[in-house]
Amino acid sequence: MQKKTSKPKSMPRGKLSEIRKKPGESNAYKYSGVKKFAGPDKTYPIGDEAHARNALARAHFSPKDAEIKKKVYSAYPGLKKRHEARTKGKK
Repeated sequence: MQKKTSKPKSMPRGKLSEIRKKPGESNAYKYSGVKKFAGPDKTYPIGDEAHARNALARAHFSPKDAEIKKKVYSAYPGLKKRHEARTKGKK
């Protein structure tokens, strides 16, 4: 049985397929219960810290990876501190 994905009612027919063809936007509009997203068109959900870490791990797939990281770090500053602590001295 396939999962049914919900599309916004205001989106013109075929627009979602068009958005999903762009690099890094294949999950557009799949997360209906999440309020915060790091990517454009409701991609890279960051509703909790686990999803935020996942968004950081996958940001390099998007052409707007710096923008995604900026949004995640502004929503979860603890993740930035953790990243800085882990990369300290690795250059």
